[in-house]
Amino acid sequence: MSNQKIQKPTLTGQRFKTRKRDEKKVFDPTQFQETIVQGLNQTGSDLDAVAKFLDASGAKLDYRRYAETLFDILVAGGMLAPGGTLSDDLTRTEFCLFTAQEDLETMQAYAQVFNKLIRRYKYLEKGFEEEIKKLLLFLKGFTESERNKLAMLTGILLANGNISASILNSLYNENLVKEGVSAAFAVKLFKSWIHEKDINSVAGSLRKVGMDNRLLELFPANKRSCEHFSKYFTDAGLKELSDFARNQQAIGSRKELQKELQEQMERGDAFKDIIVSAREEMKKNNISEQTMIGIVWTSVMSYVEWNKKEELVTEQAIKHLKQYSPLLKAFTSQGASEILLLVKMQEYCYDNIHFMNSFQKIVVLLYKADVLSEEAILKWYTEAHVAKGRSVFLEQMKKFVEWLKNAEEESESEEEEAD
Repeated sequence: MSNQKIQKPTLTGQRFKTRKRDEKKVFDPTQFQETIVQGLNQTGSDLDAVAKFLDASGAKLDYRRYAETLFDILVAGGMLAPGGTLSDDLTRTEFCLFTAQEDLETMQAYAQVFNKLIRRYKYLEKGFEEEIKKLLLFLKGFTESERNKLAMLTGILLANGNISASILNSLYNENLVKEGVSAAFAVKLFKSWIHEKDINSVAGSLRKVGMDNRLLELFPANKRSCEHFSKYFTDAGLKELSDFARNQQAIGSRKELQKELQEQMERGDAFKDIIVSAREEMKKNNISEQTMIGIVWTSVMSYVEWNKKEELVTEQAIKHLKQYSPLLKAFTSQGASEILLLVKMQEYCYDNIHFMNSFQKIVVLLYKADVLSEEAILKWYTEAHVAKGRSVFLEQMKKFVEWLKNAEEESESEEEEAD
């Protein structure tokens, strides 16, 4: 037997080092803040130098991780505590938006700083929008001058497309609305926004995010009327915005009225009750007869599920409109209303392809039902028609128009003989 010791097997392996990127970093904005504040103190009020400093620093500092800290410093000079007050124990800079001059030119220059920064570091886009939302919620914690500067800047950023109009949701905060902070802030914001663009651009942005019908919510419930909104913003020099809000409310009222009309038809309410109700709404919301006949026509035509076969839809339409002609007649007491109804009919028959050959038959039906007069039909034919399907519909109407003209001439001759 060999005296040699048998070597026991041992486990061996390679020891792996934890990669730096796998190590969990501790969130510590202090060092980041000190670096940014120091840089801003060196660049001072030279905003071109500030933009260059921020551009260069992004390569060395973790903007992605400390985006909120970065934006807090650029706006307020330091990190903001909940409510909008500056954290006392940290370094601050006097070179920030809140300490800048309160004028549009300076705010435009600051907007360029943010614009350059976000274009250079695209990942900051979302964080910047979140920062603006937060700042709007903190408005009560800022001075009036600070709020004015932030409002002007926000209006410019909205005009430039740097942020979405959805940030305005923050202004509907109950406390801000109740104390009048939201409305006052909105005045400055919309002034700078409209100054940069125009009311049509502002309206488009608001519609895009469903804010076009919510402007009245800038006021508490007891002041939430179109009259109060109009006076407040007109007195502040924003008549364009007042007119836009009034128009939006009118559109909302018309939609509600159309919905109500369709519900009344579905319930089978008597025409006289529908007419009385509609006239009350006209008076209440200052709706003209021309607008009303358009609403009635749309409601009457939307109420039915139409046949998809062209040869059957005309018969269905004649039967349906014969039943509802008293309702149409109630809102065509003026020549302008008759013309508008003819135009609505023309557009409807063009937009709904199965009705292309029904137009003339519908006109004749409504003429016989005393909804349309020969004067209105002749005026529509000669000058008041629109471009949609013009050649098709004028051709359809040719014989009937000739008949109307001959009937009119015969009537005139009879009158002359009688004289």
